[in-house]
Amino acid sequence: MAPPLVAPPAAAVPMIVHAAPAAPVLPSWVIPVGLVMALVAGGSLWMGWETQQRVHALEMELVKRQQGSSEQASEARVLAKQAEEIARDAAAKVALMDARVSEVALQRDQLDDLILSMSRSRDENAVSDIDASIRVAMQQSSITGSAEPLMAALRSADERLARISQPRLEPLRRAIARDLDRVRAVAVPDIGSLLIKLDEVVRLTDELPLVSQSATTARAVVSAQRAQAQQAAASAPTRAELPVWRQWLMDWERPVQLVWDEVSSLLRVTRIDRPEAMLLAPEQGVFLRENLKLRLLNARLSLLSRQPESATVDLQSAQRSLQTYFDGTARRTQIATDLLRAVTSQSRLVGIPRPDESLAATAAAVAGR
Repeated sequence: MAPPLVAPPAAAVPMIVHAAPAAPVLPSWVIPVGLVMALVAGGSLWMGWETQQRVHALEMELVKRQQGSSEQASEARVLAKQAEEIARDAAAKVALMDARVSEVALQRDQLDDLILSMSRSRDENAVSDIDASIRVAMQQSSITGSAEPLMAALRSADERLARISQPRLEPLRRAIARDLDRVRAVAVPDIGSLLIKLDEVVRLTDELPLVSQSATTARAVVSAQRAQAQQAAASAPTRAELPVWRQWLMDWERPVQLVWDEVSSLLRVTRIDRPEAMLLAPEQGVFLRENLKLRLLNARLSLLSRQPESATVDLQSAQRSLQTYFDGTARRTQIATDLLRAVTSQSRLVGIPRPDESLAATAAAVAGR
């Protein structure tokens, strides 16, 4: 450091001394500041060098990456061309597939239409067969007088519809079920048994006793009783073996019996409700029996032709003939009357109902409604 300056004393004589200029004195803070600035400058230089090195490294890395990007771009362009070619091929294939799919869809639509038409045709054929079978069963039931053919046809139709299981045919199946219940519920006369009963009455007609013949039969019975009495008298003990009072009684009994027999043969009391039956000549009995047979045969034909009203009229006329001209006390007459009453009561039963609902449902199904 420079020595401190000392001021000259005041008493001294001023002198002009030409001395050399003194060096400037630096402040005390300059040196630390300079050191700091040197340090800062050195740090800056080092950081600049370091930054330059990093920039250089980055440039090298960028160059490498640029080269890699160029290579990748080249490869990408090649791949893009390949992808474009593949996409073009794929588009061609997709177009071809679309065309084929369109053809397949068209064929499928045509096939669906064909299957639907075949299904409808099958259903219509089944409905037509059911309608025909029901009508044939109606004819058979009307001929035989039995509801079994119609019931069998309705059951068969219901089973066939159950196998088909087509929703559009459900109304037909419900109609068939209702008709089947109605046929089961009604009482149907058994024509076969009625005809057998009529044939039995026709057979008994020739054996039925007439009212006009009952008197002759009664006289024959009286004659038979007399003959039996005479045989009993002949087989009785002899007069000598009997006591006296018995002999005396026999002497009086024989003339009294002869008188009574004569009187009873001359007079006979009989209740006659219908005089025309007693006035019937014996030769007219044959015509009466034949007329009764014709009535019964006419009733038989009426039952076969499903005309219960006409059959009832003929049966009632036959019953009146039996009650009027034939002996009602005879066993065979009673049997014939009971048979005619049974036939008359059974022939008035309700006939077989028509399956109108089923026929209407089949017509609607065929029409496609």
